[in-house]
Amino acid sequence: MRYIHTVIYLLFIVMSWSIIGCSGQKETDKQSGNSKIKILSYNVRNARGIDDVTDYDRVADVINRIDADCVAIQELDSATERSNGDVVLDELAKRTGMHASYNKSIDYKGGAYGVGVLTKEKPLRKEGIPLPGSEEQRSLLLVELQDYIICSTHWSLNQSDRVASVDVINSWLKDHTAKPLFLAGDLNAVPSSEEIQKLSKEWTILNDVTQPTIPVNNPNRCIDYLLFKNNPQFDVNLLESTVESEPMASDHLPVWVSITIKKNR
Repeated sequence: MRYIHTVIYLLFIVMSWSIIGCSGQKETDKQSGNSKIKILSYNVRNARGIDDVTDYDRVADVINRIDADCVAIQELDSATERSNGDVVLDELAKRTGMHASYNKSIDYKGGAYGVGVLTKEKPLRKEGIPLPGSEEQRSLLLVELQDYIICSTHWSLNQSDRVASVDVINSWLKDHTAKPLFLAGDLNAVPSSEEIQKLSKEWTILNDVTQPTIPVNNPNRCIDYLLFKNNPQFDVNLLESTVESEPMASDHLPVWVSITIKKNR
């Protein structure tokens, strides 16, 4: 019996030290001011795959597998005839357990069509603005979280619209400097284009643009991006940039980055 008591006492000591150690490590991370997040951008084409089958579970499985803190999503029907009345972002939110934020770009077939954001954390607020679009109105959605802001967008097929979008976005976001600011989406432009070069003057591209994002079979160009708004208050360190191999769920490949953010004192 004395032996059993001794073993229990020793186990208690070991567990206590483990708890203290973990708490101490967590406090150290907090004091350092570093936070780690994973951001995903995905044009899901209304969850309609290359096989022309609409499958919310398939797209949600991709999102769940990547396990990002926030997901910028493009090509989302909301209660349209094309989606049989489904709100596509809500369907994905239910299957991923994430919070949904949506912005309508245009009215479409009894409902709306636009962009969205999924977040693990409940957003503090959201805003949307229209962007230039000759063939159809485009938009940007801003979602503010506790420690950062994520924007989702889908740019026009027309280059002059895309070039103009850079000025609209920079002007609208110029006063958002209190938190790290990220932009993600399908920009319909290759890295060497005028619009991406112009955007890069005030933003840092985080994803590896040598990894193509479209088409899903034999991809040959990058048009999906994750960017950080240059801000001397914050240091962003890239840990990983990945384009997922997912040849069926959409006509775009999902692209994500893992980063750390440090606030400069």
